[in-house]
Formats: sequence, C-alpha cells, structure tokens
Amino acid sequence: MPTDPIELAGGRSAVEHQLNHHGLSLRLVVNPGTSIAPPLLLMNGIGARLELMQPLVDALDPTRTLIRFDAPGIGGSPRSCRPYRLRRLVKALAAMLEELGYTQVDVLGLSWGGGVAQQFAFTQRAQCRRLVLVSTGTGSIMAPANPRILTKMLTPSRFTNPSRLLGGLGQELYGGSMRKDPTVAFAALKDQKTDTITTGYFLQLGSAAMWTSLFFLPLVRKRTLILAGDDDPLVPSINGQIMHRLMPKSELHIYEGGHVTLITEADELAPKIDAFLDAD
Repeated sequence: MPTDPIELAGGRSAVEHQLNHHGLSLRLVVNPGTSIAPPLLLMNGIGARLELMQPLVDALDPTRTLIRFDAPGIGGSPRSCRPYRLRRLVKALAAMLEELGYTQVDVLGLSWGGGVAQQFAFTQRAQCRRLVLVSTGTGSIMAPANPRILTKMLTPSRFTNPSRLLGGLGQELYGGSMRKDPTVAFAALKDQKTDTITTGYFLQLGSAAMWTSLFFLPLVRKRTLILAGDDDPLVPSINGQIMHRLMPKSELHIYEGGHVTLITEADELAPKIDAFLDAD
C-alpha cells in the first residue's frame, strides 16, 4: 500500500510503495502525471538506487506518470533471502504494477536495467507497450568491454569510495563527458551509497549471470528505441547495432556521449524519449 507523499529532489510529487510478490519485496516510487498515456517504468543500472534517475525524471514530460524501483538489496528494498533471476524479478514487477492498477506500461532500461527491460518486454508482452533501451546489450553473449574495464565492475567501490570515482575511475568506466570533467560523475553518483549495497550489488550481478536476450529479441515485436553512446567503455555502441538488427520494430540512435549520459545530460536525451513514446 502507498505511504504518504514523499519528497525527492526535483519538483514533482511522489508516492512511495513497499510491495511484495514472488518472494521479492521492492520499494517503488510513483510520480503521478495527468497524461492518459501509459506510465513509463524506469529500470536502473546495477548498484544504483532509484534516486539516480531523478535528472531524467525532471527532464521528461511532467504530465507523464513515472514509476521507479530499487532492486533487491539496494536503497529501500530489502535484500532477497535467496538469489533471483531476471525472469523472477520481472514477474514480481508485473504483479506489483497490476496491484497498483497499471495494466500497461512503457519500459525504459538503463545498462543492467536494459536487460530487465528486454526480459519484461518478452515475458510480459501484453503489459509492455513500448520499449526504450539505453547503454545496454544482450547480456552474457554480447560485444564485450575491455576486460580491464570489466574487472572494475566486480566491485561497487565507485559508489562507496568517491575518491576513486574522482581519481579517474569515472572517466575510465563511463566515458563521454566524464573524461572532460570527473566531477560530473561524482555529482551523478554520490548519493548511491546504501548500507546493503554490497549484498544487493552481487545479487544483481548473479541475476544476469548466463542470461542473454540474443535468441528471443527477434520475437520482441514492440516498438523499440535503442540509445547507444559513441564513447561507452562498458557497453560499446556496436551492441546497439546488434539489437537493432535483431528487433524488427526498433530504431537506433547513437548519441555523442558515454555510459550514463542519460543521467548526466538528461536534457539532451529526454526530448528524444518523449517524442518516441508520444508518436502515433
């Protein structure tokens, strides 16, 4: 059930929910809007709580209803008592949306959240109207980042140790504007530390281990916008091209930027997302 309205950064009202389905308990925040269009469900990157999406929330059409959640063990969501897979998380999210009265949503996934979004579009066909995939790929079978970069993803230290982020890790991991001004990375990610981040982080890593969408993406016939940065060290833009070729109703936009440009320069990508979601 919803709690009282809460205050987050930005000017939009927000209502928080704590729901439990399929053995997963999640914190969800809804920013209600006046539009009759389906709500937009935002799926975050690994290790980040829902507040990370606030710059995008502020940049999107204020009449659009937005829904965010913390993954198990991150932010306000308690950690799962056992490991979970993306399919189970998607089923839990679908049930929670139905409990809140949302029978159909648009879905946006960033990085790890892009994998959840792909699984949602495939598993919950009737519940997903349109799909936006940002800085993401097809999972365990994809064009990989440099192994040296991948090893740095095995620890959540970029969230818990700001000095590492400012000392060059931000530029190395995220590319784009992070190379010119590492303080941008710190400003975007400094509030992501949580008491349970280590457990939650590794649960997220495990949830996508051996998972791939490569074989089912041709069956996802939702209108899809794929956004890929031309300087993304974590998910090279060729992955966006691969998904575009696999998905029959997709369009690809390669932007100038890195892995988290959606957050650090939300004003640049939000109009593209709004236009796609509102198109006939």
